[in-house]
Amino acid sequence: MIRSSLILAALVVSGALSAFADVASANAAFRAGDYDLALSEAAGERSADAHALRARAMLAKVMCSGREPELASLKDALAAAEAALKLDADHGEGRLQKAITLSLLTRPMSLGDARDSGYGPKARALAEAVLADDPANHYALGFLAVWHVEVHRRGGSLGAAVMGASLKTARKNYAEAVRLAPEDAGLRWQWARALAAFDAEKYHGEIEAELEAALAIDPATELDRVMQVRAVALLEVVKTQKTRDVEKTAQGML
Repeated sequence: MIRSSLILAALVVSGALSAFADVASANAAFRAGDYDLALSEAAGERSADAHALRARAMLAKVMCSGREPELASLKDALAAAEAALKLDADHGEGRLQKAITLSLLTRPMSLGDARDSGYGPKARALAEAVLADDPANHYALGFLAVWHVEVHRRGGSLGAAVMGASLKTARKNYAEAVRLAPEDAGLRWQWARALAAFDAEKYHGEIEAELEAALAIDPATELDRVMQVRAVALLEVVKTQKTRDVEKTAQGML
């Protein structure tokens, strides 16, 4: 008990306990969907964890806005992720948030500009590095599954061959992600959205099944709830609209 009290006192004096509390409070705010509060709570701490959490909160705010991501917001998220990696080059969450940001940055780009940016290969390398350190990271697996599908959609077979994208690898990654996290609604939503954007006719049955599976899950965070709202909207389009309309709708969603 004395030893524990001394350790606690040392943490208070050093500010480490306060920093830990700030990150915990920021995580709670993130889960509740109060991203501004999450950013505020994490602002006082300069650890890799806090920087990565700020990047995550910024991206979640972007994802929930209902609009295309603004370049300034993505640059802020990228800066936060890079700040985490400056402190810890192997930080898993920092690498994953940087990968997501790089992918979002390519959304408005032409195919040529996206290729010239080099963001696609960098994003893939970051996510694969996360998996090398943590093979059970279902977020990285889900990201890579969608990455391979998106490269096929935008670049066609030739572009996919150049980039080393594989639908077989996409499915393998997704299957493992679902095995590890069967109750992750966002994971299923992103896979269904990617397939719908790619080839709504070919994958019609799977898209519908994955959207319904996403809706059957009790959302763990406000971000999951937002993804489920979008799943409802896309499912309605899948059931009632033509293939091209489904693809266009999915391509405009996050």
